[in-house]
Amino acid sequence: MRMISVLAFLLMLMSIAVPDAVMSADEQAWRQRVSAAPPEMTSDDVSEEIRFGREVAARLIGRFGLHTSDQLTKYVNLVGHSLAAYSNRPELKYHFAVLNTSEINAYAAPGGYIFITKGAIDRMQDESELAGVIAHEMGHINGKHVVKELDIKASEGSAVSGLARLIGGGTESARLAFSKAVDQAMDTLFKTGYKREDEIQADKGSVMQCAVAGYDPAGLIRYFERISTAKGKSTEVLDKTHPAYDTRIILLKDTITVAAIDTAALKTHKDRFTEAMKTVK
Repeated sequence: MRMISVLAFLLMLMSIAVPDAVMSADEQAWRQRVSAAPPEMTSDDVSEEIRFGREVAARLIGRFGLHTSDQLTKYVNLVGHSLAAYSNRPELKYHFAVLNTSEINAYAAPGGYIFITKGAIDRMQDESELAGVIAHEMGHINGKHVVKELDIKASEGSAVSGLARLIGGGTESARLAFSKAVDQAMDTLFKTGYKREDEIQADKGSVMQCAVAGYDPAGLIRYFERISTAKGKSTEVLDKTHPAYDTRIILLKDTITVAAIDTAALKTHKDRFTEAMKTVK
């Protein structure tokens, strides 16, 4: 049942037309620099990462269900793919979807699967805030935070190292080991949270990725300031798995200052966001 849900999810996303990104000369140079970094993973490692992330994505879909608005899904994908054009993981194809829950949160599964909850979108006021949240989650994937923590890879001088023996193994013990690894990934998302340094890296990455894509990176600050006042069940998981908002806001402001980013020259796309939300219930 989970695999059917994910296949349906992927087929739905494949039908969404995404315009090619138009990059300036400076943006092209930046993309070439991050793409030229020495690879830490083989193509087989990436394949295993995607397969592992697909199962995590299936569990997220099974837990919440997908929001039924095609218009909202298309809009989130357009924003997401405009950011993905500047990712340092060109080997991945990113997928974006909205989870049907009032919980305020967002989730990243290895291999390029990013989910935003409807509750989180309901608290946003412009497109740069949505972009900031997506870019933060993309930072976890770009930084391979779950991949490194759980040693998700196909080979390291041996055909049976990493999770290849778990995914490829046909024994009951192999299946149980793989399921346990997925359980650990879910615990990271819902119980223990990422390492503090991983959250810091994702926040800093969000600033730079939004700015290069033309979004006001202060959108994430405005969003954090707004949801920091929300209390109750809708923020229970978010509060438990993430650092304090005041700490993150200071970090984001410092990152913008050190990078000398002129936020006034970048876009919030508030009108476009407001128009898109008119079609969503």
